[in-house]
Amino acid sequence: MIARRLRASLKGWGGVGAILLACVLAVGLTLLLPLAHPRPGGGSTGTGGPRVAMADQAKAGSCGAHPERLSPPPSGDESGPAVTAIKARGYVSVGVDQNSYRWGYRDPNKKGSDLEGFDIDLAHEIARRILGDPGAVRFHAIPTNQRVFAVQHHQVDMVVRTMTITCDRLDDVAFSDPYFTTGQQVLAPKASDITGYDGSLAGKRVCSAQGSTAAAALAQDQRSGKLPASTDISTAVPNQLDCLVALQLGEVDAVVTDGALAASQAAQDPTVELKGKPFTTEYYGVAMNKDDVDLVRRVNQVLVDYRASGWGASYAKWLSPTLGADSASSRPPSS
Repeated sequence: MIARRLRASLKGWGGVGAILLACVLAVGLTLLLPLAHPRPGGGSTGTGGPRVAMADQAKAGSCGAHPERLSPPPSGDESGPAVTAIKARGYVSVGVDQNSYRWGYRDPNKKGSDLEGFDIDLAHEIARRILGDPGAVRFHAIPTNQRVFAVQHHQVDMVVRTMTITCDRLDDVAFSDPYFTTGQQVLAPKASDITGYDGSLAGKRVCSAQGSTAAAALAQDQRSGKLPASTDISTAVPNQLDCLVALQLGEVDAVVTDGALAASQAAQDPTVELKGKPFTTEYYGVAMNKDDVDLVRRVNQVLVDYRASGWGASYAKWLSPTLGADSASSRPPSS
């Protein structure tokens, strides 16, 4: 498997850098610290008015059309049990990706480099706001299909990993307010006759990540007839970047993923490109345990401040090279 990915990576960043990226992907979790032990306790603090009531409705399965609006209101209170436990411990435990270029990754051209990217900046900001130290954070590499499990079982305090807020996920975890707006899109070789999320996918092999919103959309749209019945959507991988490797190896014809991630992958491999326009509108949120309402509200307050000062600089540094200098379409809705 490692050898296959090494061959594939030669089409990506090129040379030693691409080989190192593939090796990082292959070793997975072993490069970072073990997952934190489950934290005892949980619970919530205070009342939240209408937004808390809306969140309670989401738990009951009546999420509605706007799951991104269901997070409890921001609060600067740090006396709740979840925040108190973090402050007593002295660090925030955060599940992230280490293979998503410009979101959460290690630069293969920097020897011994730390994790960096847009999601990593946000995690450091949360640590700075809660603990007064942006370095007071421990990162744990979490595969796409393990994000919910890690949050549910308190293996991490939160997941900051391009995770879309959905009604189904609100049954299992709590989300912060949105911190990014994106949409599902098709990634395919430039020479492909695929034109987007349309009939050109008939007879094509499409890859998505297990547990992703892309996988759910593919299955639902094929059942409804929006996606051609002949489209093969059986390739589902643990980590989203594995789809790019499969595409490079010729094992699939296209990838469906968030447009923001797809743009970063296109930057890694100049032989592929985005096909067509996004066919959904989705919002990334910070995922936390449903019992930790005080932490959710504290993170929401961090996001209020971060959107006003910090978000734009992080976007310009990490994402403008792939998504363009105009960040308006990516900015999250105000809470």
